[in-house]
Amino acid sequence: MQLLGIGSRIKHAEYGSGVVTNVTSKHYWVTFIENGLETIAINADFEVIEALEDEVDTISFSEVENSLISILRKWSDTSSITPIADKWRGGTLLLQPGDASLSDKEVPIDTFFHKIVMVRDRIRVMEQKINASKNLDDQEKIDLQQYVTRIYGSLTTFNVLFKNSSDHFVGDKSK
Repeated sequence: MQLLGIGSRIKHAEYGSGVVTNVTSKHYWVTFIENGLETIAINADFEVIEALEDEVDTISFSEVENSLISILRKWSDTSSITPIADKWRGGTLLLQPGDASLSDKEVPIDTFFHKIVMVRDRIRVMEQKINASKNLDDQEKIDLQQYVTRIYGSLTTFNVLFKNSSDHFVGDKSK
């Protein structure tokens, strides 16, 4: 059986005429004139109107995974991997309510730390967007930057969790 390439034209009994737009190991993705995009099995019953050579570049899952990791690193709002201080790794954060009749809440400290890092990274992105904005005048940028600095200052309590001091939150040092 000949494998059809992208651009091949077929006629399917149920979906009508269409063009192959993608090929996987088991399916053709076909855009049908009247029925839109459908996936059909490679061994399905259909008439080949025009067969084009197989132009599909098959790549391995690991190649796709490596490409995705590279793209995420380049375009994600996180800048780098931020390690937790060794003494906290695997630890637990215990929240005890003031009312003794209520139960405690335990949170893995790694989970809590990850959320703190996400907050920090998103504040950094917001700061960059403020500074790059063409819609804000200089005074508005200064005002918003002061709020961002105060936010960082409010989060300095969590610096104890960071392994590297270069990852710390830094607020206004003039006070």
